[in-house]
Amino acid sequence: MNRMPKPLAWNKHFWKYAFVFSVLGLSACSVNPATGQKQFTGLLPAGQEASMGADEHEKVIATYGQPMTGPVADYVSRIGQKLAANTERTDVQYKFYVIDSPIVNAFAVPGGYIYVSRGLMALANSEAELAGVLSHEIGHITARHAAERMSHGVIAGLGAAVLGAVTGSNAVGQAANMGSDLYIKSYSRGQEEQSDTLGVKYMSRAGYDPMHMSKFLASLDAQTKLDARIAGKSEGEGFNYFSTHPVTAERVKQAAAVAQNYQGGANVENRDVYLSMINGLTYGDSENQGFVRGDNFYHTKMGFTFVVPRGFTVQNNPNEVVATNTAGSVIILDAGRDDQGRDALAYLTQNWMKNNPPQGAERITINGMNAATAAFAGTVSGNPVTIRVVAIEWKPSQFFRFQMAIPQSAGTDVVEAMKRTTYSFRAMTESERASIKPLKVRTFTAGAGNTVAGASARMGFPDYREERFRVLNGISGSTLTSGQVYKIISE
Repeated sequence: MNRMPKPLAWNKHFWKYAFVFSVLGLSACSVNPATGQKQFTGLLPAGQEASMGADEHEKVIATYGQPMTGPVADYVSRIGQKLAANTERTDVQYKFYVIDSPIVNAFAVPGGYIYVSRGLMALANSEAELAGVLSHEIGHITARHAAERMSHGVIAGLGAAVLGAVTGSNAVGQAANMGSDLYIKSYSRGQEEQSDTLGVKYMSRAGYDPMHMSKFLASLDAQTKLDARIAGKSEGEGFNYFSTHPVTAERVKQAAAVAQNYQGGANVENRDVYLSMINGLTYGDSENQGFVRGDNFYHTKMGFTFVVPRGFTVQNNPNEVVATNTAGSVIILDAGRDDQGRDALAYLTQNWMKNNPPQGAERITINGMNAATAAFAGTVSGNPVTIRVVAIEWKPSQFFRFQMAIPQSAGTDVVEAMKRTTYSFRAMTESERASIKPLKVRTFTAGAGNTVAGASARMGFPDYREERFRVLNGISGSTLTSGQVYKIISE
């Protein structure tokens, strides 16, 4: 006996989402004046970009601290405004900032907010190279890539909801939403190439040699590979500019090929002007963040120091210092407050670890400062470790805190070295605070007969001196050009 099939239970969901798709599609596709292409940006109208950018700017400040001020920041802003004057979007009020970060990075948020890091400026070798970075970021704004990613990301989420309704599976929707979230966190290859193309055009219109965009991309690639080699990691591990700006050798070539179409203009480079401007720029971590020198971590602004065990790599984050080795040992230093007037032991057990007070906590003294410590079993990444915590009373109500994870397989030498780190924590003397400084970018003019090997010996690093010098200056030969300015890193 034949019967008519029942309507599928999810049809009402399908038509609801289909209606949403159709409305969005009709109302949100427009031709971008910079690219000449239709794009879907309906979830972030152009009129709302400034408001969103202002909100995002506050988040950037919360992450990186206040932007740098002074001659270098003013210089970057002047270059940026010169480039922005040659774009298709007159509705955007561009703002350019230098963030006080050693990471080689640059990024843009809607509304014309563009950021370059101090670390990126140290790597660039001319005003034209910096202009290439700024114009690329301007390209992301004029092409409205953030709006495009946001809109497509939301649609991907709606699509996942439809799929979930069809299959009756929440897991499907969750998995798809995870994918769309990852998608909007980085630019696609097509968006990167489009921003390169727009950036080359803006550079040329402003009078810069557009070939320097490709040159800087090559330097970025070399720096990324060197960073991975120094850290003993494979290429692509860790954060750098390419985490959000994917690059390939083909992209470097394409940027150069596009630039060929703009040859014959003013082609300004301004190498010496640029190098003079960044002479003295802090390299790596700054006095505001603390820095490593030899086997010691110094924070001259706050006035403390401690010894870092040999073989440990230090990562200096805004709110903590993390030192790790390849065997899984971890040291974390951060700070805490207690407004109840507790001593170190009471702070450790009743404030810091009040939810799980450790057994056997005891008072100790570290370089004249009251402190307390405790040890207990724990796990890190599923591996059993001994956790050692130490609270040091720095000032009334102010504490520094060590957390150490020591794998059961750690040798006696590692355990003793981590113990020495705790007891090495001390206040710096006034003479130390005055004399110990972070590394700086220093420039010099090469003379006849100067070599890469000779200049590299002046680099303020214990290892990879020649490799660092070559990447820093974007050179491959063995001799230096007499009369040309180069960079080294030293105190």
